[in-house]
Amino acid sequence: MSVRLVITLQLLVPFLMGLSWPSSAQNISETAHFDWLGKQVFRNECDSRPACLTSWNAGEDFPSLGIGHFIWYRAGQQEIFEETFPQLLLFLKHRQVSLPSWLQNSTDPNSPWPNRAAFSAAKQSKQMRELRMFLLTTSSLQAEFIVSRFTQTQDEIVFSFQPNDRNKARRIMQGLAAIHPPYGQYALIDYLHFKGSGLNSAEQYRGMGWGLKQVIAEMFDTELSLYHFVEAGTKVLDRRISNAPVERSEARWREGWHNRLLSYLPSKN
Repeated sequence: MSVRLVITLQLLVPFLMGLSWPSSAQNISETAHFDWLGKQVFRNECDSRPACLTSWNAGEDFPSLGIGHFIWYRAGQQEIFEETFPQLLLFLKHRQVSLPSWLQNSTDPNSPWPNRAAFSAAKQSKQMRELRMFLLTTSSLQAEFIVSRFTQTQDEIVFSFQPNDRNKARRIMQGLAAIHPPYGQYALIDYLHFKGSGLNSAEQYRGMGWGLKQVIAEMFDTELSLYHFVEAGTKVLDRRISNAPVERSEARWREGWHNRLLSYLPSKN
């Protein structure tokens, strides 16, 4: 798996940056790009606040960790949302990153906190402080992890469309990636991380998903632009809020979600 990740990152960086670099400049450009991307995701998820790197949102039954608020479940816990924190830890292990001691020896770690109250009570524990510092200092690598997930998913999204629509979907994704570097690439990667691929049938309300696939589908009959990507994403997320179970109170997130989409526009940064 580590070889695959290295290969996918090598293939993706020219795609992301729209450039071919000499080898001496490439590492600098890669580092700068992942630093920038990590800062954008950290701002989006946490308003750049280190305390937010270990969070458990009200109304949810799991913690959200790191710059990307990666989800972590307890042993045996089943939810409709994809669990990503153990995947991040595996990625970091393959990058030879030393994990906090209490996470090093498990190949499939489970969240140790039984509920939100226990998590909140442990916020200032040595274990939690160590975890926050670890997540703060690996921001760029977490951004690489988000990019690697995009690389592995983009073709799956294209081929999930009907055969007659696949070329159109691919052209939209490739076109977006080339718009206003690095904002077009950032928009695709961040939305995929933010709301998923849209391929998981469990991640639906009333039979309708809210992932990147659904946003791309909304763009089939629009002009190719970041503005229309943001417009399509807003429509998809507003539809999710309308379809969500009442007890989830998802309207409380509308403003934050809309603001995150607006960050994809160069004029808003």
